[in-house]
Amino acid sequence: MGEQPIFTTRAHVFQIDPSTKKNWVPASKQAVTVSYFYDVTRNSYRIISVDGAKVIINSTITPNMTFTKTSQKFGQWADSRANTVFGLGFSSEQQLTKFAEKFQEVKEAAKIAREKSQEKIETSSNHSQESAFETPSSTQASSVNGTDDEKASHAGPADTHLKSENDKLKIALTQSAANVKKWEIELQTLRESNARLTTALQESAASVEQWKRQFSICRDENDRLRNKIDELEEQRSEINREKEKNTQLKRRIEELEAELREKETELKDLRKQSEIIPQLMSECEYVSEKLEAAERDNQNLEDKVRSLKTDIEESKYRQRHLKVELKSFLEVLDGKIDDLHDFRRGLSKLGTDN
Repeated sequence: MGEQPIFTTRAHVFQIDPSTKKNWVPASKQAVTVSYFYDVTRNSYRIISVDGAKVIINSTITPNMTFTKTSQKFGQWADSRANTVFGLGFSSEQQLTKFAEKFQEVKEAAKIAREKSQEKIETSSNHSQESAFETPSSTQASSVNGTDDEKASHAGPADTHLKSENDKLKIALTQSAANVKKWEIELQTLRESNARLTTALQESAASVEQWKRQFSICRDENDRLRNKIDELEEQRSEINREKEKNTQLKRRIEELEAELREKETELKDLRKQSEIIPQLMSECEYVSEKLEAAERDNQNLEDKVRSLKTDIEESKYRQRHLKVELKSFLEVLDGKIDDLHDFRRGLSKLGTDN
């Protein structure tokens, strides 16, 4: 009831394999709530995570703990009391950074709380030792005073008042001796408690060294796993490239198969056409014969045309020659007609004269 949550996030929880101390074992099947709790009565901090009804993390934070980021989204810390290493996988680097910052903050607070508690223990121990040392000194003073009184009683006359005082001092001495024994027992208890605390501190230091070695081993293993992950990522990228190449090859094969089907279709068409080639050849020969006959007819016609052109040229020449002759004939005829007119007029005159 005295614990209060001070920070909450969600992450996948892992624990180190206790048999190998190398491999991670999932503690939750999915992301669960991970919270920091502060115990007001004990002045302590804990990390608690519950998956359903199962407590998978119950780690009290001490100043000796260290939270280590092993990747962009994964961090871990060792808990010597639980004798295990916890790992958290976050969905983003920002969540990991916030959790690590809170871990450092809580760690500093736990360190301050431990220092305050040690100061209280040392203060109470010092007070106890001072009280233990003060009691024997007062006892010694009382015993010395008692001896002087006895000497005074022997030296002086018998005095009832001094005897009563002496009895009171003896009773006080007896009580002081009892108190001394009691404080010696308490001092011995404190020494034994101090020895147990020293042994526990040494064991804790040895455990810290052991966890440091285990942490170094885990860090080396983490580096090895990270290198392995890098290698696997490179292999995956190579596999992806090979898949892309295979996809391209499949597309190329499909294209070639489509081209092959087209070529086969063309080949079938050509085969069908080859069946009518003889008919086409015969038709071609028939057309060739007709073409040769037409060429021969054309040649004959050209010869006739040339002969006709020659005849036309000759006829033109003859026409020109005839025109010239006709012109000269007409000129002669005109002269003859003029002569006939003159002869006719002469006959007319002769007739008139007759």
